[in-house]
Amino acid sequence: MFIIGAAKFVVFTAIIARLFSLQITENKKYLTLSDKNRLREWRLAPIRGEFLDYFENVIAGNLKVYQLHVIPEEVEDFKYLMVRLKEILNLNNSEFKKIVSYNNLKKYHDGLILLTGGVEKGFIGYPASIANSKLVYTRLKLLQEIFDDNLYVEIQRHGMSTEDVSEALLLNAAKDLNLPIVATNDCYFQSPDKYYSHQILTCIDKGLTISSPNRRVLTREHYLKNTDQMTELFKDLPEAIENTIIIAKRSSFLVKGHKPILPRFPDLDNITENDYLIKISLEGLEKRFQMSLENFSSDKKSTYNERLKNELDIINNMGFSGYFLIVYDFIKWSKDNNIPVGPGRGSGAGSIVAWALQITDLDPMKWGLLFERFLNPERVSMPDFDIDFCQDRRGEVIDYVRNRYGHDRVAQIITFGSLQAKAAIRDVGRVMEMSYGHVDKIAKLIPLIPANPLTIQEAINSEELLRKEMSDNDQVKNLLLTAIDLEGLNRHVSTHAAGLVIGDRPLNELVPLYKLNDEEMPATQFNMKFVEKAGLVKFDFLGLKTLTILSKAESLIKKKQEKFNLSNILLNDVKTYEMLSTGDTIGVFQLESAGMRDVLIGLKPDRFEDIIAVVSLYRPGPMENIPTYINRKHGNENIDYMHVDLEEVLKETYGIFIYQEQVLRAAQVLANFSLGSADILRRAMGKKDQDEMFQQKNAFLEGAKHKGCLLYTSPSPRDGLLS
Repeated sequence: MFIIGAAKFVVFTAIIARLFSLQITENKKYLTLSDKNRLREWRLAPIRGEFLDYFENVIAGNLKVYQLHVIPEEVEDFKYLMVRLKEILNLNNSEFKKIVSYNNLKKYHDGLILLTGGVEKGFIGYPASIANSKLVYTRLKLLQEIFDDNLYVEIQRHGMSTEDVSEALLLNAAKDLNLPIVATNDCYFQSPDKYYSHQILTCIDKGLTISSPNRRVLTREHYLKNTDQMTELFKDLPEAIENTIIIAKRSSFLVKGHKPILPRFPDLDNITENDYLIKISLEGLEKRFQMSLENFSSDKKSTYNERLKNELDIINNMGFSGYFLIVYDFIKWSKDNNIPVGPGRGSGAGSIVAWALQITDLDPMKWGLLFERFLNPERVSMPDFDIDFCQDRRGEVIDYVRNRYGHDRVAQIITFGSLQAKAAIRDVGRVMEMSYGHVDKIAKLIPLIPANPLTIQEAINSEELLRKEMSDNDQVKNLLLTAIDLEGLNRHVSTHAAGLVIGDRPLNELVPLYKLNDEEMPATQFNMKFVEKAGLVKFDFLGLKTLTILSKAESLIKKKQEKFNLSNILLNDVKTYEMLSTGDTIGVFQLESAGMRDVLIGLKPDRFEDIIAVVSLYRPGPMENIPTYINRKHGNENIDYMHVDLEEVLKETYGIFIYQEQVLRAAQVLANFSLGSADILRRAMGKKDQDEMFQQKNAFLEGAKHKGCLLYTSPSPRDGLLS
């Protein structure tokens, strides 16, 4: 995996420059598994490697930690490096630092190319920089015994005086020991003009200021040089450049993605996962019928069973029975141990299998929810349940999962926090030692638009006061230009608030891992998007304080009403709707904001569907439809269904498209789409995928034509569903 930024690259520079350009223009912080198609298109081969902090414990009296750079030759060597050395580096090391010993290096060296490191921290480069020839020769011989022809002596030229001292010694040692040399370049920024911005960035990272005496200082030569620049720089050592190509060819491979990998559900004897899912789903649905306060007729039961069978066929044919069983298992354990679990939200609530298994507590047929939104047989993608747990006891559920499947097979998912406009300005201003008040004033000139945040450059273009500050004050100009360079770069790593991955094998066989301390669960070094491409499946364990409050409230009520059950409360209580209509909703989940209370006062809800609608509408964009919804509900505006066949689809919401299910139903009614095809249309609309929307438009119009629907069409795919 390439990490753009403070990374050393063997100088296959023509390739790297294009990748770096991609990172800058597309604001991508790193390139990983998903980029292999683009790499093939460019005929490029990434070079994967790992910096190792090497604890030299062979030579007596030496206790320092130095840096080495290892590069795997083949994809299996890459996996081996990822599994074995990473395990040593940061999972089993008591101090959780990237430290590897001589014995481990010797044990796990097969298939690895070793570079000797630069003058700052390099195992060979540093003693060479202080002219310690005895130590240089001793260490080179030590490494040569292990790596033989896979050992390369690094030569770097960044204009540092220590490099001048080290180069002659390194060249002589390489010649005397018959070792190849290789030209390398530490790349920390794209071009020399980004030098100052990088210095600011390193100060942000370390909490220093630009005048701090102990900060690390590089040179302007630590930029990404192209092939011609490197060839010119090392024209007196052509073999050093030639060896970069040799190394690149020896380490030319692409890591392939995996199909979804799930652990086998435990404790199944003489029955397959598919058959077991069918068994417990049928039993669960029958139990739902018995528990329900509604009267289920034979015909109604038959309809439910038919949908259950259809869902089970899709789940089992797509190979996701194990996924449902894993989720079912930890939710069942939670409920058996009196841990509050949410009733279900997101597209997963559209599954009757999930309802039968008590993964969710919402009857999807009662509420018109569609399974195809959750799992579409015409667009293979992983199912994804969003599951809420009591915030106070969420950790117990995670511990159960780790114990059941293995601590080495469960991990958190990394996230990367980036520098946003205001934060970038404040961080840069602090490092530049500007007054807090002045920097805060500048930052506040960036308009706050949560739905569509402006970049610093966009704010400069739109805000006259910001432009005036720049023109009147050179320090402010420098502040903003530097902040523009750093805006969007990764600032820190964290972990996904809810997501965990569960594997069928130790996870370090699939992805690199890290953890910061002994207590913390490991996290993947691939983010959520890329762990899926590596074959790992995400499970969401969200902690919700509201569930904790509801659980405590239920316990208090049961002291006076022993049979009280939250699941059985009526949804047509008149007094409750009267309370909501007055805006008396402080402390009511999702209804307590001042704006929402104003909406409720105007809406005067009298049915549960009104609450569902207003929660769905109360967000940027759809909020524009709230006045229309209120007016139509109270008869102050005529209802327009746009097409006679849409009345059935939109009657509940007074002719307004509010739910994604309505988009699916409309495509089915008007253009005879299958629900799977309609879901592809819905997805394209949600992602504003122009190419896919135009393709779907043609299919939609063709389907409508065959069905005899006359539709108004527009040249723009944005003019509503009928376009």
